[in-house]
Amino acid sequence: MEKVLFKYVEEPQQYLIDNYIKNGGYQALPKVLKDFTPDELIEEVKKSGVRGRGGAGFPAGLKWSFVPKTDVKPKYLCCNADESEPGTCKDRVLMECDPHMVIEGCIIAAFAIQAHHAFIYIRGEFAYPAFRMEEAVNEAYGKGYLGKNILGSGFDLDMIVHTGGGAYICGEETALLSSLEGDRGMSRIRPPFPAIEGLYSCPTVVNNVETLASIPHIINRGVDWYRTYGTEKSAGSKIFSLSGNVNRPGNYEVELGTPLSYVINELGGGIQTGHKLKAIIPGGSSTPLLMPDQIDTPLDYEAVAEAGSMLGSGAIIVIDERACMVWVAMKLINFYQHESCGKCTPCREGTLWLKRLINRIEHGEGKKGDIELILDICENIMGRTICPLGDAAVMPTESIIKHFRDEFEYHIEHKKCKVKTDYAFE
Repeated sequence: MEKVLFKYVEEPQQYLIDNYIKNGGYQALPKVLKDFTPDELIEEVKKSGVRGRGGAGFPAGLKWSFVPKTDVKPKYLCCNADESEPGTCKDRVLMECDPHMVIEGCIIAAFAIQAHHAFIYIRGEFAYPAFRMEEAVNEAYGKGYLGKNILGSGFDLDMIVHTGGGAYICGEETALLSSLEGDRGMSRIRPPFPAIEGLYSCPTVVNNVETLASIPHIINRGVDWYRTYGTEKSAGSKIFSLSGNVNRPGNYEVELGTPLSYVINELGGGIQTGHKLKAIIPGGSSTPLLMPDQIDTPLDYEAVAEAGSMLGSGAIIVIDERACMVWVAMKLINFYQHESCGKCTPCREGTLWLKRLINRIEHGEGKKGDIELILDICENIMGRTICPLGDAAVMPTESIIKHFRDEFEYHIEHKKCKVKTDYAFE
């Protein structure tokens, strides 16, 4: 397929507004302001079938439609640029290389929900993307695409770039809103959902960078064009971040439904020379494993779910036979325990116990019954927390034990790794 979101990312200085306009940018915005009512725009995005690209895959137009039209409170749009899922590095490329595409998508979305304030929430470590976005926002103000009476339409929008503190939990939309309000980044109990009561207790839509960047293309080229890519339920293209034991790691844009094997073998150049595929994490570190015999799984939301995992944020991590899976489980649980905000007891205490148990197995101090205890703790975390972080810690842990229990048992019995190599998976 032709590149859509990545069409101009390698163009020199595409981040400048004049170059973005030269390459067709800011054509969708005047069309929206002139030819669409907010309700018509929401219906157009619904018909396109574009789904959230941050992990949940929720239909964007449907989310916009939840914002109450008669509520007298201010409405807000938040662009979720807190790209924190391990293995994911696509949104930062869009912000660094083509920031005005993200901004134009934000303006269109704000018009759809009649928000007059938009925020781009960027994780604290993204200093350079934040700089690029701030410069682009200033350029957009200078050209009249932001501010009062945009393009003479009577629609006003102010946009603020806000950097967070670098917490994984702030990628979850309600924790993001808490952080944006100046509080500690902790998830909120839902309902009420942000579309009804979000930022400052006002109706709010939170969308991912990649999701919003898709909107100008849908408006410019039409719903029918957009739906020529992907599947019936998973329309359009998606950027996948490919990493691990492949020859050509990187970000690749393909249409949804593309076989996983194509991304790994054709785009990624296959498994590193002389080694065999052992497992694949298909949608970011929080998703269950796929095994080598599932390498032809189509990369769409439904097919990956049917295979027993999740498409998630689109971070494909390839693991070859040199990796000790106990070591992999340890690295993952160390991350999730560190990033737990501590609000929910099952997550706060459960991830700590998982960390202790898996670490002691990895370091040759495992005991008989540890595996059963790990699985029991997982059961007591899963589905019992306010946000999905607890589930994110449990799903890969359970999956690794399911497929590689023998490696855990070997560690416990022999006090050393079953994988006979000094290799450490990075």
